[in-house]
Amino acid sequence: MRGIFLSLFVHTHLHGGENEYNADTFRHTMQPTSHTLPQNSIVRTEQIDVKQLWDDALVKIELAITPANFKTWFRDTHIISLEDGTLTIGVPSVFVRDWLQDKFQSMILKTLRELTPHVRSIEYAVVQRSDRRNETTKTQTINAALPLEDYYINKSDNLNPKYSFETFVVGSYNALAHAAAKTVADKPGIAYNPLFIYGKTGHGKTHLIQAVGNHVKKSGKKVFYVTSERFAVDYFNSLQSGSANSFKDKYRQYDVLIMDDVQFLASKEKTQEELFHLFNALHDTNKQIVFSSDMHPALLSGLEDRLRSRFAQGMIVDIPAPDSESRAAILRAKAAQNSITLSDDVVEHLAHTIEGNIRELEGALNTIMCQSQLLGRTLTIDEVKAIIKNSSRPRKTLAVGDVVDKVARFFDIEPASIYEKTRRKEVVKPRQIIMYILREDFQVSYPAIGKKMGGRDHTTVIHSCEKIKNDIKTNSELEEEITQVRLLLKWNEPQRP
Repeated sequence: MRGIFLSLFVHTHLHGGENEYNADTFRHTMQPTSHTLPQNSIVRTEQIDVKQLWDDALVKIELAITPANFKTWFRDTHIISLEDGTLTIGVPSVFVRDWLQDKFQSMILKTLRELTPHVRSIEYAVVQRSDRRNETTKTQTINAALPLEDYYINKSDNLNPKYSFETFVVGSYNALAHAAAKTVADKPGIAYNPLFIYGKTGHGKTHLIQAVGNHVKKSGKKVFYVTSERFAVDYFNSLQSGSANSFKDKYRQYDVLIMDDVQFLASKEKTQEELFHLFNALHDTNKQIVFSSDMHPALLSGLEDRLRSRFAQGMIVDIPAPDSESRAAILRAKAAQNSITLSDDVVEHLAHTIEGNIRELEGALNTIMCQSQLLGRTLTIDEVKAIIKNSSRPRKTLAVGDVVDKVARFFDIEPASIYEKTRRKEVVKPRQIIMYILREDFQVSYPAIGKKMGGRDHTTVIHSCEKIKNDIKTNSELEEEITQVRLLLKWNEPQRP
């Protein structure tokens, strides 16, 4: 056993410039320790500066999202620990925790894995500001001999065996996508080539495209699942090492290639060009290609027209948000998979109360299962309602000052500037959003809003509300910003009069 060592390699993946990556952007701080190990040890240790790791990750995240998003959700985060592949991130509130889990979990994990292979999963811990004095920033020793063979994901094809057609819940909302995926799985390279599935986060895209791969590989065909970001990194590494031909050979050997989240290829011209040639090579030899994205390829910005045309020559199908009936079916299926029983009234309550994506349903179900295990019995409908109510934190009555403070914080401006007679662009937009929310969400009269907002005429308020209402229809970024502001207000504690 003395000669057996498991080496871990850290790939630093960097963005920028014509080559899409810039070696000066990120710094990896992993270095060997000076610890002396027993002569017969098979463990090699390495060190990670966890604070530097998170700082480097935040640099990349800040470049990938809007300034408002970054300041709102990432400003007060920090790393608590990295143990056995699980990174614990400290957050200031339950609300931030839930938002990061729902909206940014995938991006955070991808970013961290680009910086170090030691991160396998992410957990969050709510830490108040006063508690951060005790935050550890010391370098942590990581056991390099992690049991990689125990990883759930198959390293040869990157497929997760839990994603199968048997565990995929079919409803009216995803029936077409499921049928298309099943047809491709049964007849790869013949029907619907390529298959392009799109939909928002948490609707089941990754589950469905991996189910195709897991089904096909049973027949002995070579399958490979890769995210578009991983593909871009592999391509860049091949250029850096002078192994471009090996890269081409690697990806051309598969009978089925599955690429997730192709929206991340936006504006990566060289990587898109390589994907174009790879697509042609695979398609011309009747090899199956499956893509996923968060939106229709026609709407993807920064994507070359020749790739769009390739995506469109097969079948494009979306997975919308599940309806109430489908959410109920998903809950029953997930409960059955975990060998628990949910009463009909509990299922119906959850299906009608939790209207978000499937991950939110699963999160609520996990909470209920945990509580049930702790109590050693099935929860009553009243207990379930209490759990959901406490976790959702319904919005309370707010003072105008609450709304102003939250919106100002979101856009990183001084609350006092909202009331000033200024027409600065960075102030006008937040002020109009405040007026719109006060009117739409709290039914405050136009004159009252004008009075509260620095003595403005009610016609100004009407104009602001109508402008935001019309802009939302064509500006998805504005719509998302208002959604996030509403969530911030939902979790706000009202001020005392």
